[in-house]
Amino acid sequence: MSFGQLLGNIVWIILGGITTALAWLVVGIFFCCTVIGIPLGLQAFKMARLTLMPFGAQIVWNGSSVSIVANIVWCVCAGILMAAYYTLIGLVYCLTIIGIPFGMQLFKMARLSLAPFGAEVL
Repeated sequence: MSFGQLLGNIVWIILGGITTALAWLVVGIFFCCTVIGIPLGLQAFKMARLTLMPFGAQIVWNGSSVSIVANIVWCVCAGILMAAYYTLIGLVYCLTIIGIPFGMQLFKMARLSLAPFGAEVL
């Protein structure tokens, strides 16, 4: 991780990344309380990891037919709303020059929140 990415992650955490990551963590724990919800909980943990330190993180998609079906269910249940939220907040951040790097990270999160199954955060 470069110094710029480290600095971006520190500023990100201070400006609210920690609260969003904790929210994703709580959602993941909630989902993991049931056997049916465990796959959803694991995706929430993936979002928590990306939300905590987005600078320098890359997302790799290796979709299969199972992940496509799971992503459709995820998208219908909550993915569209979460992606719209991340996109809207990203657009607001991009209104200022200083906020553009943060807006770009939010767009990355929007894409993952739309289809988390079959994606890996590196």
